[in-house]
Amino acid sequence: MSSELLRTTKLRKSFPTGEGTIEVLCDVDLVLREGERLAIVGRSGVGKSTLLHILGTLDHPTQGRVTFRGEDLFAKSPSELAAFRNESLGFIFQSHHLLPEFNALENVMMPGLIQGKSFDEMAERAERFLTEVGLEHRLTHPVGKLSGGERQRVAVGRALVLEPEVVLADEPTGNLDPKTGDQVLDLLMEMNRTHRTALVVVTHSPSLARRLGRQAVLTDGYLAEPKAHEFLGSDE
Repeated sequence: MSSELLRTTKLRKSFPTGEGTIEVLCDVDLVLREGERLAIVGRSGVGKSTLLHILGTLDHPTQGRVTFRGEDLFAKSPSELAAFRNESLGFIFQSHHLLPEFNALENVMMPGLIQGKSFDEMAERAERFLTEVGLEHRLTHPVGKLSGGERQRVAVGRALVLEPEVVLADEPTGNLDPKTGDQVLDLLMEMNRTHRTALVVVTHSPSLARRLGRQAVLTDGYLAEPKAHEFLGSDE
């Protein structure tokens, strides 16, 4: 059996409001192993993105623990967490979060440059990954002049360029046409097969979730994994 990578234990997240406290996540227990693929599904607004942000240490839980290879992530200092994210995680957001002042190649190079890798090494890596996502003809284009689908593929290249142990993706195909969305998912699946990159993908798409295989449903703050025959879903 593959080694355990990521675990949440009794994870809770609440937000105070003028009318009381909103419980977004309630006692979420989750284990992700090396090379696993997991789709987190559920209706809009149930807290899927909040859970993903906590898994990626971009947000803190109200209660509970998140461990990576047995180490408590939120016992780390902010600088240690930043280094952990850079070295071990790749992020893909629906809104891209690219740096508009840089071109496609430079955006993909950035995680490695932050880590202190050489410019030449990262330029070679970035070109290779942009070629894999079909953007070899857009390397020096400012990202502001790329289409939405092209920007999302740049974001995928940036997430994968350091070959992280886990990629966390929030609706990675949500703004893409079906063909481009399939290409993005194909690339993520290929990275999973060839590099054993674990994938955690938040999605509202049952068809995407089925392709990933393992599914967990977030409902009213609680995360559960239905048996295969219980999760049929539709794309409507």
